[in-house]
Amino acid sequence: MDSQYEQLLTAVHWNEQGLVPAIAQDARTGQVLMLAWMNPEALRLTLAERRGVYWSRSRQGLWRKGESSGHVQHLQSLHLDCDGDTILLRVVQEGPACHTGADTCFFHMAREHDWEDVAPPGGSVLDELQAVIHQRRQADPAQSYVAKLLQGGRDRILKKVGEEATEFVLACKNPEAKPVVAEAADLLFHLLVALEERDLHIDEVLGELQRREGLSGLVEKASRKSA
Repeated sequence: MDSQYEQLLTAVHWNEQGLVPAIAQDARTGQVLMLAWMNPEALRLTLAERRGVYWSRSRQGLWRKGESSGHVQHLQSLHLDCDGDTILLRVVQEGPACHTGADTCFFHMAREHDWEDVAPPGGSVLDELQAVIHQRRQADPAQSYVAKLLQGGRDRILKKVGEEATEFVLACKNPEAKPVVAEAADLLFHLLVALEERDLHIDEVLGELQRREGLSGLVEKASRKSA
């Protein structure tokens, strides 16, 4: 056991087989993707490699998610529940998470006395929109506005953000509310594209806003100037 992770691993309450259930959640949409198992080595490798690594009970061996399919899970953060006996991985999932080709393994929904193939909803509108933007990154620029923006590079995206910000400011001078809402939506959309270009997620922005909750705006700004 690497000393780097020893304290983290010893905090986990492993079961009689030396395993712990691990839930993978899409960091971009909030959707629950799958449930697997980890032993200490799988958890250590997950932390070291920043990707989903699990223990296969059927094969009695380690397996890296996506090692054959290419559907890799890029680890964003890892959490331990209050009892220390369940792990949550927040990941960026490349391709579908389920071996059936579905986005999530949890696509059977109870309907009265039977099961229906219905995937659970994703996260917020912003999460879902950024997930779409991330997918469009691989699209044909001739067919996708987002792909065209991303292929154009950072300066082109930032110029567009600046244009949308100016249009929002001008709309706010309009006595009607509808143009303000429309321009705000355009600005938010292009901000998400700019975040995607930097490999950042809206959750990081929301987390920063949450961190500032209760802080004086003047104090917060002063702390950034002194840093």
